[in-house]
Order: sequence, then C-alpha cells, then structure tokens
Amino acid sequence: MAIKVYGHPYSTCTRKVLTTLHEKGQAFEFVMVDLMKGEHKQPAHLARQPFGVVPALDHDGFALYESRAIIAYLDEALTSGNSLSPREPQARGLMNQWTQVEQSYFTPSAMKVIMEEMFAPMFGRETNTARAEEGKAELTRVVEVLDRTLANRSFFVGEQFTLADINYMPYVAFLMGTSGKGLITGAKGVNAWWERVSNRPSWKKVAG
Repeated sequence: MAIKVYGHPYSTCTRKVLTTLHEKGQAFEFVMVDLMKGEHKQPAHLARQPFGVVPALDHDGFALYESRAIIAYLDEALTSGNSLSPREPQARGLMNQWTQVEQSYFTPSAMKVIMEEMFAPMFGRETNTARAEEGKAELTRVVEVLDRTLANRSFFVGEQFTLADINYMPYVAFLMGTSGKGLITGAKGVNAWWERVSNRPSWKKVAG
C-alpha cells in the first residue's frame, strides 16, 4: 500500500496530513514541493493540485487534494493505528461541527496574524500591523467559545482525540510564535488542550 504526500514541511495543511499518517502508524513517502521556488505553480504539481497549493495525496494511484478531505479519507481507508473519527453519530456530528468552526471562524482570523507576523518577513514584505491586530480581535471571540468547551474535556469531542483536533493544531502552533500567543495561553482550557495535543508523538514527529 503505497502512499505519497506531495507537500512542504512548513505548510499547515501538509502538517495535518502528516500528523494523521503518524497517528495511523502508516509508512509513506514524502515528496517535497518547494514553495520558495514556486514548484507548487509548475505544471507537474498543477496536474496533482489544480489550484496550485499543497498538499496532494497519491494512494496506490488514487489522487486526492484538500487537507480536510485527505485526512478524513486516510482515517477511513487505513485500518491501522488510532481511530480518529467517532462512530457514534452525535460524537461524529460534534467532530464535524468543530472542524467547521475551525475552517469558518478560527483559521481565517489566525492566518491574518500568522501571515503578517511570520510569513511577511520571510518573503521580504513589511508587516501589516493593522491586519494582524484585526485578526487577533476576531480571534478573541472564537477562542472564548473554544475555551468554554475545552474547559471540561480533554479534546474537542470529549476524551477521544479526533480529526477536529488535528485540524486546529498547525494554526495554533504558528499562532504561538506570534503576538497572538497570549490568546491561547490566557485561555485555560485551550492552553491545557494545546499542551496535551502538542506532546503527542505524532505531532512531535511533524513539528520536530
């Protein structure tokens, strides 16, 4: 069963896929797509991912892109390792709910901070402080909602670590390297969750 992941180790979405594969205990081949050289916009990669971003998956000839779709597929297709999706309908509904919250509310705001404070300097662009502050202001409300849930449970879906947790992890990791760190450390439930998930062996292999 051959799995290839085309991505970049610093890409948030690539990190979701790699974390999932490590949780499943699955061997895979990692194929570097050098974003700094623009390889994600070249014909070879556009044939795998027509929108020119990473990651892309090849599983025995089955091609798939979009990280949330990839990790859901891998959890269902691979029988090894940890199950990352609840079987019970209500618990699965909660997993999907928190993933939608991540996609719709958390990540767009977090990325405003991350792009301005981490990636703008890397690409030689001046940081837009106003945009970063806008992102933090938006995140305040979202983190309050997350904190109320994580105050009395280990993970987003009770005591089971799921795909919902994985979807948040790369963004929180980068946020911790910005002025948005205080939003996480100042929320007791969210901070305890982050300490818990960031110490998982799968994440340590990915984030190194």
